[in-house]
Amino acid sequence: MKSLLFVVAAFLLSACSGTALRGTGDLGIVIERASGSVAVVDSTSRSILGRIEGLGDLSHASAVYSRDGRYAYVFGRDGGLTKVDLLERRIARRIIQAGNSIGGAISQDGRLVAAQNYQPGGVKVFDADTLELLADIPAEFSETKQRSKVVGLADVPGNKFVFALFDAGEIWVADLSKSREPKVTKFRNIGKQPYDGLVTPDGRHYMAGLFGEDGIALVDLWKPEQGARKILAGYGKGTEKLPVFKMPHLRGWAVAGGRAYLPAIGKHEVLVVDTTTWQEVGRIPVKGQPVFVMARPDGRQIWVNFAFPDYSNVQVIDTLEQKVVQTLSPGKAVLHMEFTPRGEHVWISSRDDNRVSVYDTASFTKLAELPAQNPSGIFFTSRAARIGF
Repeated sequence: MKSLLFVVAAFLLSACSGTALRGTGDLGIVIERASGSVAVVDSTSRSILGRIEGLGDLSHASAVYSRDGRYAYVFGRDGGLTKVDLLERRIARRIIQAGNSIGGAISQDGRLVAAQNYQPGGVKVFDADTLELLADIPAEFSETKQRSKVVGLADVPGNKFVFALFDAGEIWVADLSKSREPKVTKFRNIGKQPYDGLVTPDGRHYMAGLFGEDGIALVDLWKPEQGARKILAGYGKGTEKLPVFKMPHLRGWAVAGGRAYLPAIGKHEVLVVDTTTWQEVGRIPVKGQPVFVMARPDGRQIWVNFAFPDYSNVQVIDTLEQKVVQTLSPGKAVLHMEFTPRGEHVWISSRDDNRVSVYDTASFTKLAELPAQNPSGIFFTSRAARIGF
């Protein structure tokens, strides 16, 4: 009788709570950059579930997820780090941890959240539960202890973070296996002005794109004693580089079928690199200067968006044919794309049209349009299970 009463009481309490039980595997957020808010979305129903406001300056915001997919950690341009509860659709915790920040990462075990900062230059590491500061790694690189902007921060196995120093031309690997006692390995003279980084899906290789020269710096994290080496050196030699209207981005999403697909700076090309030899094996002409070059999860397609003036277009590359097979015009100022976990759909943000469009990746049919306030980044919870995301 007591057990029956317990079950009935538990049922009544759950019914009164007003919160329906659900998983988080098909949830995500859309950054609404102008209003300092995020829209919580459901990728199965292709719908907006609600909005969370009060996240500050989101003009260059990104997000990572807790292991269970319930919490998003949003990194704002104003140095804000906001822990967002997707199920309750509220801010769980928020701190201002720097003056100018452009992104972050979460550790392999999900216990640590790291933020990369322009001002003051460096990386700060926080407890994922409480956002307590655990470690501060200043990006000092000269005798005067000048600080560099930090870019390309990514998680790698072993509770390590790897990142690049834009002003110093260095790559650092920080071992946070003892969270309050980081051990930093530094690779110096890797090239001029590394602007972003990419970790291969297996976590072995880290690449930093170079803005100050043609080429990419590569570190084999399994064999760090080999140091950093340069690949694709001089890929623009003999040709005139165009004005760069928007800095391209690198991430592990650009690796597919044993090849890396990389944006060429100041060119209307996607560079193709063999990930065994790290030699260039091709170039694919595209409509404009590529910004995001993203592989569909199965690796059959590469989706590319562009800088101004071609930033209202998206092109699709077939990785078997090694050429563009589709051009779409989702809306004005396409800023970001995100695939559903298995790649059947892609979500595309159009900032100046205040909408997110959802496309079928097989037929290229538009399936839905969702209203959003100057949307930029789209981040699904499936990122929680991937290295470098």
